Amino acid sequence: MTSISITDEFDDGAARRNALVLAAAQAVGGASAPIVVAMSSLAGFYLLGEDKSLATLPVAFYIIGVAIGSIPAAHLMRMIGRRPGFQIGALGGLLGGAVAAYAVVSGQFWLLCVGTALTGIGGSFVQQYRFAAADTASAAFRPKAISWVLAGGVVTGIIGPQIVIFTKDALSPIPFAGAFLAQIVLACAVIVILGFLRIPKPIAAEAAHGGRPMRVIVSQPRFLVAVICAIASYGLMSMVMTATPLAMVACDHSQTDATLGIQWHVIAMFAPSFFTGTLIARFGHEKVIAVGLLLLVGCGIVATMGISLAHFWGALILLGVGWNFGFIGATAMLTETYEPEERTRVQGLNDFLVFGFQAVASLAAGAILNAYGWNTLNIVIFPVVAMCFAALAWLWWAGDRRPTA
Repeated sequence: MTSISITDEFDDGAARRNALVLAAAQAVGGASAPIVVAMSSLAGFYLLGEDKSLATLPVAFYIIGVAIGSIPAAHLMRMIGRRPGFQIGALGGLLGGAVAAYAVVSGQFWLLCVGTALTGIGGSFVQQYRFAAADTASAAFRPKAISWVLAGGVVTGIIGPQIVIFTKDALSPIPFAGAFLAQIVLACAVIVILGFLRIPKPIAAEAAHGGRPMRVIVSQPRFLVAVICAIASYGLMSMVMTATPLAMVACDHSQTDATLGIQWHVIAMFAPSFFTGTLIARFGHEKVIAVGLLLLVGCGIVATMGISLAHFWGALILLGVGWNFGFIGATAMLTETYEPEERTRVQGLNDFLVFGFQAVASLAAGAILNAYGWNTLNIVIFPVVAMCFAALAWLWWAGDRRPTA
């Protein structure tokens, strides 16, 4: 493998081009996530018997797939490079959609969980698009590159739920299966889009596991706070989002209303990405993360105030914007804690932790909703956010902060 020097890697012109390609791939490849979120818990409810408490398990398996795929995905791309690694990852979404569709047609709940887990493994590669955009970017452009890629999720927020609405009854009288089949088409499109990606092969030191020992990297206060805030932002978002379709249907709202709620939520997750990177560059990671955490608190307040359509949709929108600021801020903060030759190892570990905790949160959503109700589930937001603010305060007290531009 031909190595390149670290100083040659930072080319903002190439970074802008790659960010746009990855944004397009995010827009299409990321659409599998809202399909799984909107359909798999309802499909699980449809396939289960009298005990519906495991209805959110397929969503949890999707997130488990993201978690367990994170480190292998990083390892694969360290060996063969970003573009071929991402294209291989897209096959996970293709296979997962086919298996999930067959599971619904054949009435097999546990096979549905296998299908969503395979989709999750493909999703672990999609999650690393944001890091790939930062690979060739300078420190100044890095937050914007990450933000640009996630801005592609705005299209995801539109096409994912619309695919669900138009395809969920395509195999009528069997519901939901058609939406899972649509993932095959999405995966094929992503493979084509990724063909335009131009990121250099890994440097020799990276491929050889170069850099500091992992214990040294993870002991940095900035690393710890970045991971804690990323875990909290994604975990809370996943818990509330996973439970919302079930809660809305239980409150006599339609499946279409629930799906459109997820659509507005996903748009809210990604639309701020057009300016989140600029806000980070202007005000710093810590302040943007703090605003995101406050918006998550707002979500919890609105959700506990009522069960009208406006309450559900309003809470989902606040949840999405809060996730955006919290997660992008934490991701950009993480990129300051490692050297180029350490990046894939650190990125893989970060995503394993984030999506491992997200899987727990998603699985807990169904159990909390069934046992304690919608209000209790949203009250969980408050102590978790308080813990994150304590971590940010510790970082400030420790003096490990970066000046704003």
